[in-house]
Amino acid sequence: MSGQLKEVRNRIKSVTSTQQITKAMKMVSAAKLRRAQDAIIQMRPYAQKLQEMLSNIASSSSDMALPLAEERAVERVLLIPVTSDRGLCGAYNSNVIKATRQLIADKYAAQHAAGNVTILPIGKKGFEYFTKNNYQVVADFWTIFADLSFDNVRNAAVYAQKAFLNKEYDRVELVYSQFKNAATQKFVTEAYLPIPKVENEGGNKNSDFIYEPSKEILVQELMPKILNTQVYKAVLDANASEHGARMTAMDKASENANELLKNLKISYNRARQAAITTELTEIVSGAAALQG
Repeated sequence: MSGQLKEVRNRIKSVTSTQQITKAMKMVSAAKLRRAQDAIIQMRPYAQKLQEMLSNIASSSSDMALPLAEERAVERVLLIPVTSDRGLCGAYNSNVIKATRQLIADKYAAQHAAGNVTILPIGKKGFEYFTKNNYQVVADFWTIFADLSFDNVRNAAVYAQKAFLNKEYDRVELVYSQFKNAATQKFVTEAYLPIPKVENEGGNKNSDFIYEPSKEILVQELMPKILNTQVYKAVLDANASEHGARMTAMDKASENANELLKNLKISYNRARQAAITTELTEIVSGAAALQG
């Protein structure tokens, strides 16, 4: 009986220590989430407006040669999944990886079978998974979250743009999590290159722009910058989603630890009561034997 009590005490001590860790991780993630959420909320309207403008320019520039908007037969594909560097954030990383695999299965199964799907992972978890599972991987940019900055993200975006211009890839897509709130993330795939075009409901292309200076100069200067911003927005979305997912996971872990502690304490008290009852029974039995 004493051995059972010792085992339960050790489990209570272990769960209490784990709960202290999960509570501390929740507080750290909450602080990081606040900064990451502010960054993406400030960035999102700007990036979305730039993306809208870029799509409209690409749609209304049929008289211009736009290499980054060139539609080609899709033979070689580059996918950019954005995961995290660390775990303990629930199903966040597995959902990004699942969305990437689903995209390959739904749209690029033939290219994948021919060995023409390449992964450019951002984040350690994605890099480890796709490397381990023998995908073709560009291993130059997965450490971006170690020093998250626009310059580092731009390097990955510029690589994708140059590779598309050199016809190394015919299609480039982003896979990441759009941040909604701490408990909700939306996992999306987003066309990156060629630049997607938009049309009005009536079928006429949007072209309500006055260009100053010329359209050619603006496109040459703005298009790469807007594409860089698009990738940066996706990374900021993913960063906020990661911290939100980790905060939620650690909060749930702390609640589960509370429930486990309640059950363990009940088991411990029952075991103590059983031990005391047994000792009393032995005492009473010994006294009766002596009297007999």
